[in-house]
Amino acid sequence: MSAETTEDHLSERAQQLLKVLVEQYIRDGQPVGSRTLSRDSGLNLSSATIRNVMADLEEFGFVTSPHTSAGRIPTGKGYRLFVDTLLKVKPLQNDEVIAIQQGLGRYAEDPKGLVGAASQMLSSVTRLAGIVTVPRPSHASLSQIEFLPLSDKRVLAIVVVNSREVQNRILQMDRPYGSEELRRAANYLNQEFAGKELGAVREHLLGQLQRTRENLNQLMMDAIRLAQQAVGPGPGSERPEYVMAGETNLMEFSELSNVEKLRRLFEAFTQQGDILHLLDQSLKADGVQIFIGQESGYTILDDCSVVTAPYTLGQEVVGVLGVIGPTRMAYERIIPIVDITAKLLGSALNSK
Repeated sequence: MSAETTEDHLSERAQQLLKVLVEQYIRDGQPVGSRTLSRDSGLNLSSATIRNVMADLEEFGFVTSPHTSAGRIPTGKGYRLFVDTLLKVKPLQNDEVIAIQQGLGRYAEDPKGLVGAASQMLSSVTRLAGIVTVPRPSHASLSQIEFLPLSDKRVLAIVVVNSREVQNRILQMDRPYGSEELRRAANYLNQEFAGKELGAVREHLLGQLQRTRENLNQLMMDAIRLAQQAVGPGPGSERPEYVMAGETNLMEFSELSNVEKLRRLFEAFTQQGDILHLLDQSLKADGVQIFIGQESGYTILDDCSVVTAPYTLGQEVVGVLGVIGPTRMAYERIIPIVDITAKLLGSALNSK
């Protein structure tokens, strides 16, 4: 092992060789050999010296040697070091920024259209898969709830959220309810839950139903049954929680072109759960966040990188956008694209 290379510290020339190797592999998708590194590194090094440094980088897990070639490719750890310390981000050209701005501007009066336009813009500019979560308020508290009896065992629930948003929902119950029963149930719920986050209300209601039913009187049981339907997921809650564009772009990369791998990847995109959970981790991030390979925590994304950034409405973060592509994506270009698109989407939503 050479004295210039340790796991905690790489010499300048070791870093330079790793940088050139990653850049070459991102560009060509082929293992990089010593001759290429000697030619493109700008360092006056012998092939033997380069091979020694490569052997150290491989021992510490920054590169690996595919069995089909004598050249080397970066590992997730190598990409992470490259992104964190060796990468020089390329600012977007003014015309690129203007193009994104104009693309979003066509939907200035349509928040849903803005989300779709942002995902399409990310996809077309990066040639990867663009993804944008649907805006959602970071704060939604129950202000008041009322119930009115309808025919055929139905009840009209009137729910006031954040003191201004009124939601009406027709509940189908298992028996008729009278006006007085509904008034008492509403009074109980308003006393218990007014001012609390809707998520906390749902969890509390579920917890109460799971307790021994003998511990709940009839009023509480009626109130919980009504409230669960009134503040729980509604008929429209099955709508996608993010919009995605350009998934087929991923088929162009050899490392993702395996039919079975693509099937499972597209299945994950459709089911949304795991991808949404990953995106949710970026809601509190300060700017761009990058998940490389296994860092995502999901096996299906082991060969992918996800670059995300939160976007805001006013001072509140209401969503996340980003791109999904192979680990050998052009990070120096992708990072500023994601960053500026998040800022422009927030600006478009705020201008509305």
